[in-house]
Formats: sequence, C-alpha cells, structure tokens
Amino acid sequence: MESLVFAFNSVAPIVIMVAAGYFLKKSKIIGKDFAFAGNRLVFRLLLPVMLFSNVYKIENIGSFDFGHVAYAVIMTILIFSAAVFLSGFVTKDGPTRGSLVQGIFRSNYTLIGIPLAESLFGAEGTAAAAVLSAFVIPVFNVLAVAELLSFSGNGKRPTAKKILFDIAKNPLIQGVAAGFLALLIREFFVSAEISFRLYDIAPVEKVIGYISAMATPLSLIVLGADFEFSAISSLKKEIVFGTAARCLFVPLAGVGTAFLLFRGTFDGAQFAAITALFTAPVAVSSIPMAQEMGGNTTLSGQLVVWTTIFSAASVFAASFLLKFAGIF
Repeated sequence: MESLVFAFNSVAPIVIMVAAGYFLKKSKIIGKDFAFAGNRLVFRLLLPVMLFSNVYKIENIGSFDFGHVAYAVIMTILIFSAAVFLSGFVTKDGPTRGSLVQGIFRSNYTLIGIPLAESLFGAEGTAAAAVLSAFVIPVFNVLAVAELLSFSGNGKRPTAKKILFDIAKNPLIQGVAAGFLALLIREFFVSAEISFRLYDIAPVEKVIGYISAMATPLSLIVLGADFEFSAISSLKKEIVFGTAARCLFVPLAGVGTAFLLFRGTFDGAQFAAITALFTAPVAVSSIPMAQEMGGNTTLSGQLVVWTTIFSAASVFAASFLLKFAGIF
C-alpha cells in the first residue's frame, strides 16, 4: 500500500499541472503562441540551468561508479536501437517515427527520475541518481538529436558534421557540459585548498535556484496547453505502441536485466537510480526537442501525457518487486 501511495504521489502532481495547462488554454487565458514560446524558453534556458545545477550539486567526482554508469548508458543505447528498428513497423512517416523513437527511449530523469530515486532510497538514492544523470542525460540528447534529424523528413540525410554541430549547440548538452566544467573547477579549488565556491555568490545561487524551479511547472503547463484530444484518433497506433513500450518493455529490460545480472553488484541506492531511470515516463523536454528538430510535436505531447499516467503502474510494480526481493 505504501508503494502505491508513493507512486500516486509521484505522478498525480504532474497530471494535475498538465490538466491546469489544458484548462487554461480552453479558458483562453493562454493560447498556442504561449505554448510555442514556452517550449522554446524551457528548452533554451530553464532545463539547461536545471541540468547545470544538478551536475554541480554532485558531491565529488570520486563518487562515480563507472560500472553502474556503464550499465545505464549501454542499456539506454540498446533500448534506443530496438526503438529505431521496431518503430519502422509502426509508421513510415519520418517526423512521426522520430518522435516515437524519442518517446520510447528518453526518460524524464531530470524532473521525475531524481525525486523518484530519493523516494525509493533517500539521500543515497538521490546521490546515485545525480551521478547517473550527468552521463545519461547527454546520451539522451545526443541520440535524440541524431535520430530526429535523420527522420526529420526534409528530404536530405544529415551529414555527420551536421549532426555533431547540432549536438554541440544543443542547450541541454551545453547545460550539462557547463555543470561538468564548474564541477572540475570546484575539484581544483578543493585540491588547492581554495575556499571559494560558485554558490558563495548569493545572487548567483538564488538566480540559478529561481530558474531551475521554474522548469518543471512551466514545462507541464505548456504541455497541457499543447495537448489535443482530437489528435488521439489520428495517432492511436503510435500512442498505444509508444506508451506500452515505455511503460512495460523498457522497465522490464532496464530494471529486469539489472536484477538478473547485477543484484550482487549494485546496492540499493544504485537500484533506486536504475529503477527511476527506466520506469519514469517520457521526458517533457522531448516536446521542445521535437519542435526544434523537425519531429511530430503532437505525438511527443501525447506520449508525455499517456506515459505519465501509466508510469504509476510501472513505478509501483518495480518498487514493490525490488522491495519484496530485499533490494530496498
């Protein structure tokens, strides 16, 4: 019962915020122009600053367990590869296929996964998830840029140079890279016994905190403002396939394989981070990414909503089974 309450408490606020955005649009308080501009703001400023903050808050570089990181990265790439292959049987439309692939492999780790890891295993779970996020979030974004450009439907195959350039200028990648740079500078200061830290500058800490705090609520309200029930009939096959893949097959592959192969290697905190990574719904940032990269923004929005609703079952099942097995 405790796990069920936890799953509900994790997902319900997200659904409520999305519903608020939808009703604000229906009430004509906000419109499509707001949703478009909001997506750009979230993608270009709010999420990059949040990612910078998450990376900079990692306690120290020595806390990295590269075996744990390697498992998460390799499994993400395998899930991505399977999504690319299987999506071709569902749709032949390039932008739709690009958004479908992104909706299957890309987890909402920043906004939901890290808090979820904390709920599963406390501060240790948060620490393990923060370390993992520094590696898997760049992987998410690199793969998303590459496949969305490849499936964009503009009639031309992007060159490797074009893909690398778009990856380098991706704001989310830049946010993580800036966080790593700041983290390395902080490590240098520690080794040189210099007491100064970035967050010693109070206005900087406050501004980063304010901007980071805006990312989640605004992205969810914008998602609700973008949502259209009329789109369900035209994208029914893609929505059902994407939701089932994200909420059933991805948790089975990601968490199940970790349990079968590494239950004697990973500790409870690391399993909390893995569970959060593979049971969280589709990333809200997949919508502005699709908007920027020529994907099907409508499908991306639909997948975020439906995987958010059904991910409660994935979270409950994974946390219950791992607790029953003595991992938590």
